[in-house]
Order: sequence, then C-alpha cells, then structure tokens
Amino acid sequence: MLTTRREDIGSYSFGVESHVHKIQPLERRDAWELFSMKAFSSYHNKSCSPELLPIARELVEKCEGLPLAIVALSGLMSSKKSLTDWTKVYNSLNWHVTNNSVLEPMKSILLLSFKDLPYRLKQCFLYCSLFPEDEVIMNRRLIRLWIAEGFVEHVKGVTLEEVANSYVMELIFRNMLQERCREYQPACKMHDLMREIALSIAGKEKFCVVLDGSETMEETGALRLSIQTTIGEIGPRTYLEGVPIDRLPEELTYLFNLKYLNLRNTRIKELPESIRRLCNLQTLDLFGTDIEALPIGISKLINLRHLIMCHSKSGSKLVGVKLPSSISKMKKLQSLGCIESEGNIIRLIGNMTQLSILGITNVKVSDEKDLCASIQEMKVLSHLYLSVADGEEFLRVDALSSPSFYLDRLDLIGKLEKVPHWFCSLQCLTCLHLCGSGLEEDLLPHIEALPSLLSLCLNDSYVGKELCFNRGFVKLRYLELRNLSLLNKMTIEKGVMPNLEFFGIYRFLGLDTLPQGIEHLKKLQGYTFECVSGKFAESIREGGVDHARMLLIEERCNKYTNKFSN
Repeated sequence: MLTTRREDIGSYSFGVESHVHKIQPLERRDAWELFSMKAFSSYHNKSCSPELLPIARELVEKCEGLPLAIVALSGLMSSKKSLTDWTKVYNSLNWHVTNNSVLEPMKSILLLSFKDLPYRLKQCFLYCSLFPEDEVIMNRRLIRLWIAEGFVEHVKGVTLEEVANSYVMELIFRNMLQERCREYQPACKMHDLMREIALSIAGKEKFCVVLDGSETMEETGALRLSIQTTIGEIGPRTYLEGVPIDRLPEELTYLFNLKYLNLRNTRIKELPESIRRLCNLQTLDLFGTDIEALPIGISKLINLRHLIMCHSKSGSKLVGVKLPSSISKMKKLQSLGCIESEGNIIRLIGNMTQLSILGITNVKVSDEKDLCASIQEMKVLSHLYLSVADGEEFLRVDALSSPSFYLDRLDLIGKLEKVPHWFCSLQCLTCLHLCGSGLEEDLLPHIEALPSLLSLCLNDSYVGKELCFNRGFVKLRYLELRNLSLLNKMTIEKGVMPNLEFFGIYRFLGLDTLPQGIEHLKKLQGYTFECVSGKFAESIREGGVDHARMLLIEERCNKYTNKFSN
C-alpha cells in the first residue's frame, strides 16, 4: 500500500493492477469525535463543557475535516481550560499556526508539500492566500490574475490560459488547493490552515500582505497588498469592483504597466479615449457597468486577452455593448462578450478565430448566415452566449454545421423553431441554458446522451404537457426547470440522472403532484419548489398524497447537511 498527497503518483500503476482510493474529509460527527478524544481527555467524563461547545465546534470547522489539522489542534487545545483561553486561540489562530510548537508537526508536513513545488507553482500557491478566508475562487479569474502577474510560462503551441489551467490542476493533484464548483464552473479553495501557512511564508518573503481591518496600514515592503474589509472602510484606496463611481479616474490611464483592471458593478457610463494608453492591459472587466459603447481607442490595447462586459441585466437576458469595427484586429483576445449585434460586427468577428468565450446580444433573424459562418471559424470556442433582439424574434442557428468540439457552456436566449441538429454532437458540453425557446418538440432525446452534461436549465423553453426523463443524463448534477406553464405531468424513470444533486421547480402552475419517480434520485442533496400550484403544495403537506415521498426526499437531503461543503 502506498500513501501520497500527489494524485499523479497515486494514479501510476507501477506495473501491477492497482486501485486508487481517495481519502475524503471527515464528516462533522467523525471530526468532532477525533477532536474530542485529545482535546477533552482530561475533562470530566472526557467531554466538552457546555460553555466551550460553540467555540470548540467553530475550531473543528476550521479544520474542514482534515485529520492532520484536527489532531494537531486538539493537542493544542487539550491544555486550555477556560473560555477565555479558547477564545484567544480562536481569534489568533494564524499566530498559533506560525509560532506554536504543538502545531509544529502539522506545519512541517504541510511545508514539505510547499517545498516540493516548482518555483512557478510556489508563486501561484502563495498568490491564492491573497483571497479572503473560505473564498471559493473561480479558476477562470485566478488564471487571468496569474497571467497578469507574469507567473505563467510561455509554452510554444499552447495558450497562456491552458498552461495556467495546468498549474491549477497540479496544485489540486498535490492537495495544495481543494477542488470546488461555483455555479457549476471549475473553482478552487485554499484550506484555512494551509492559507495561514502560505501567509506566513508570503510575509517573510515580502511576497504579499493581507489587511483585514484589524491592523493599521504601515510600510511593509510587500509586493502585493490585499485589503479585506468593507468598501466604506476602504475610503480612497484603489479597490474598484462594486465601488459607486460613475467615471474612470483619469489617473488610472497613466498606469502603463497595468495588466488587470476590474470595474465590475461600478456605475461608470463611458470609458475615455485615453484608455488607449493602457497598452499592457490583458483583462478589462466591465460587467454590470452602465457603459453602452466602447471608444475607438479600445482597439489600441494590443495585449488585451479578456474583454468582459454587459451594461445591464434583465432576468436571464444580458444587454451587450456596442464596439468599433476595429475590434476584429485584436488577435490576442480570448474572451469577448457581451457585444451588441450592430452593422457588420458579427461578420467581422469571424476573423477572431482565437476566441474561446463569445457573447452576442440583439441577434436578429437576418444575422443567421453571418452568425453561423463566424461561429464555424472559432475552433477553440468553449462558451457561447446568444440572445435575440426581442422576445418575438427567432434565434436561427440551423446553418451552423457544428460548433467547436470544445464547447463547454451554451446559453441560447430566444425562440427556437426546432432543436438545433448539432445538439447531440456536443460531447464536451457541461452547462446548457435555454430561455424563451418555446419548443414544441421534446428536447430531452437530443441531449440525454451528452456524456459531460452537469447542469441543465430550461426556462420557458418547452410548451408540451408532458416531460419524461426516461434514459441517460449520467453526469447531470443540477437541474432547474422554470416557467413550463403547460406542463402537467413529469416522470423520472429509475436509473436516470443517477448523480443529480439539486432539483429546482419554479412557476409550475400546471403540475399538481410531485414528479413521478423523484424518489429514484438517490444522490439528491437539495431541492426548491417555488411558485407551484395550490394542488402541488397540498399534495406534499401532511395528509397529502405525496407526503410520504416528500419525507423521503427531505430525509435524503438532510443527511448531506452533516458533511463539510462549500
């Protein structure tokens, strides 16, 4: 038997038949028992006193089911008897991780993992400590920041984003980061105790420093500063996301070395022509601003890789931003959206074959030929968002023979005359969102065999009266059904959706009972039934025809509340 924290070593066969068993974090009950064995060994009845119970459980939560951390922390707490002592440790846990000799074995083991990292991965790992404690970080965002910092190696024939993604995977394989999902998109998280060790190393090396509001601002010599407090307390500092500013400070356009500019959810209405000065900018995030059009100078940002924008949001429908035609000359752009269809912009972006993310709004029937021709040229496209000009407009994509093999996420907002013939070819698709499709044809037979589909959202997308999940959907984990107003019967056959974790029904006024076969969803962890008919609500109450099945579903979901999750 071989034990290792590195998944690549564990997966190696060594010339013999082998089985890899991944150790999962302890469940709350087991974590508490392990902690109590040591921490309360000298207490009366070897159990926690009532006054210490809340803070003791908080400390165990900090360990997130990691046995090494639990054993080390319980050893430290075994010598603490009063609530004051326990509170001091809780409030200064980062100091104890760095300085307390009782926690030295845990620290030494975790430091071994850090020392084994290649230099570039060490930088990437330390950078993750800049994020707030317990934050689930979108891989996509982390990758863009690493690239902006210059941490990512240039490899011939491979994009920087692909190289950076391999770094994320390597840190996860080594158990330096925890794999997570956020909105069913790849994400990661740093264990609390791992983060404290990373911050300790980063501080000594002047790599970065984090201010959480409890310290005074002083000269540190650190290369990076993370201010983790409320926006009102920050005052005039340069944190911009969500700040209620309505124009871009002119001083920012003189920061010619700036590579990452996040103006998301600000009230900015326009960008100045002087934005062209930011010639080294790689990521410009304008999502949720009031910007309706970009200046001609935007095309001077020759190093821009990610241009993310929409100026308002209405329900599921984003409203794009108007672009100058010169945008098509920006050959380094990987992400572009959402842009508004206007003039010949859809035809021009067909030259941007390097795009991996594309969002277009205000699409019209007359755009079909140019739209499909342009998408056909984008061989590495992984995320496509299309929405029509208005609710009565048809979204025509039949002229597309097949989108990119790598298409991972697809959002189609608008009427569809029929299910696109290429749906069944989307082998890499993980997320599908259809809104306002109004399909008379049953969509499910076209997508039930998709091998990678994790998330399916159907909103006002089907006008039939019956929906039957009778096969497939082997990897589906999230199912959300909204506004299927004519639907009065839903069936889930046994063995279908074996991995479904969440099931949501919203605004189903024609459905009077629980979906038949919902009890077959053995891995269900959560559900939402919202704005359902009175008969539906009555059926699941005590005495209702579906009450027993509802109790079974609730019992099944409740067992997951005892697991560590984020």
